[in-house]
Amino acid sequence: MKLEALRIPAPLRGFAAGEAQLFDVTIEGDKVASITPSAQQQAKGTLLSALVEAHAHIDKNYTVQDVGAAQGNLFVAIERMNRHRESWTGESLRLRMERALHDAWLSGTRALRTHLDWVQPEPPAALAVFEALREEWRGRIELQFVSLTPLDLFADMAAGERIAREVRRAGGVLGAFVYRNEGIVHKLGRVFDLAQQHGLALDFHVDEGLDVEATGLRSIAQLVRARDFRQGVVCGHACSLSVQEDAVAAETLALCAGAGIHIVALPTTNLYLQGAWDRTPVQRGITRIREAAARGLRASLATDNVQDAFYPYGSYDLLETFGLGVQAAHLAPADDWLDTITVSPAKALGLAWDGRIAPGCPADLLVLSATGEHELIGPRGRQRTVIRAGQPLESNER
Repeated sequence: MKLEALRIPAPLRGFAAGEAQLFDVTIEGDKVASITPSAQQQAKGTLLSALVEAHAHIDKNYTVQDVGAAQGNLFVAIERMNRHRESWTGESLRLRMERALHDAWLSGTRALRTHLDWVQPEPPAALAVFEALREEWRGRIELQFVSLTPLDLFADMAAGERIAREVRRAGGVLGAFVYRNEGIVHKLGRVFDLAQQHGLALDFHVDEGLDVEATGLRSIAQLVRARDFRQGVVCGHACSLSVQEDAVAAETLALCAGAGIHIVALPTTNLYLQGAWDRTPVQRGITRIREAAARGLRASLATDNVQDAFYPYGSYDLLETFGLGVQAAHLAPADDWLDTITVSPAKALGLAWDGRIAPGCPADLLVLSATGEHELIGPRGRQRTVIRAGQPLESNER
């Protein structure tokens, strides 16, 4: 297969492009065989590597009809989902989780990390469903999970040990919801203890609110450095960073850079949840993506919630998330930020392929109809051909 006259945005190039702007890409089998400058003068589209979802909740999605939308109140959403979780069964979970994976697959996603609600010491019903789906979807979407546990539960040493042991058995990532907790440093220290003892990476929901006093991100960065923790740390949300004084936020980001923390921004859910609902909101709830990048921290954009109490709309199309993130956080030129849904999350999730397009890379690609940077956010940017293992997705599906 030969793809002609395509733009390959600079953040996705794993080859020396020279002065060329358009490229012809030859695919042989399931690999990219060659990339050469195109003799054509008019672009036919934009080439991306397949998308990587760094933060989702496929156990909760598609429940908004049952629980209702929380309309800007994070803790109302948490309470509604806590009540609804009591009715979850393996069958209902599988239906929702499979629907999410099909949506992501058709949109061009090659890897997905989901957080699974884990609010008791014993493993949730969703874990067994996830493990089964991980095997069934092997070769299509690479699946990872994070245990999403209230940080306060780790004060119970036996409970924390049981959770960490089960996460390790199931090949997962240890996580926690962190927001203005009493004794936060001690409890975070316990999470780090467990991660180090069991050889686990960490992934936190942190500072998901607009309280300037919420400094969980700073505490996590300080612990990474104090512990010389090298097993990988991802921090999602970090909304409070957006309302703190510039100097305070800069200090925190400098700590994060020194600690090698990966930050994930979730524009749909945080634009919906953060800020007042009795007037037009003036605070966006999006973490400081541009300031992080200035310190070498290339963030990811991710989906987060889909059609549940936290966010009652949406889908698993990362290109839609990208478009919203570009507008909400002023990520321009948009071409320069396409690594937020490809290369950056691939590195954060430790994938075998970092998502850079080069001869010899997997032929897991998207060809967008957008012929220029200014068409990325719009109908032509959403229109795509998904190529997996060297074949258009329609052929694979048949």
